[in-house]
Amino acid sequence: MRTYLIDTGPFVAYLDRKDRAHAVVAASIEVFKGRLATTGAVISEVMYFVSEFPNGPISFAKFLLGSGVRIAELAQPADILAAAELMVKYSDTPMDFADATLVLLAEELGVTEILTLDRRGFSAYKTARGKSFRVVLPLQ
Repeated sequence: MRTYLIDTGPFVAYLDRKDRAHAVVAASIEVFKGRLATTGAVISEVMYFVSEFPNGPISFAKFLLGSGVRIAELAQPADILAAAELMVKYSDTPMDFADATLVLLAEELGVTEILTLDRRGFSAYKTARGKSFRVVLPLQ
């Protein structure tokens, strides 16, 4: 089954019809026939951003349940250290913790296709094996 990683921005844009990326994100998610995968760090960021929307957290949780998104925790001390090392490595980009966990998940799953609005970051980041990411959202 084809897997796409998904970052914070597309989740928020999907739930916020006023977001300029909503239409392209919604269309991309609705036609995708594979599985979406993300990390607990991304989920935490999304919950923070959607908490300002009426019923945002509930809508997001229901979306997660209905779509079967795979959520990897990557919260063990070794994972946190690996993420922190990536954050230092890409400090000039910069990279936040959620992005670092997605890079780790990419390596774990062998997946480099990602739904993200962060083209700058994910154009620079590479997996431990040196593979580049491919942003699968069309330009808005």
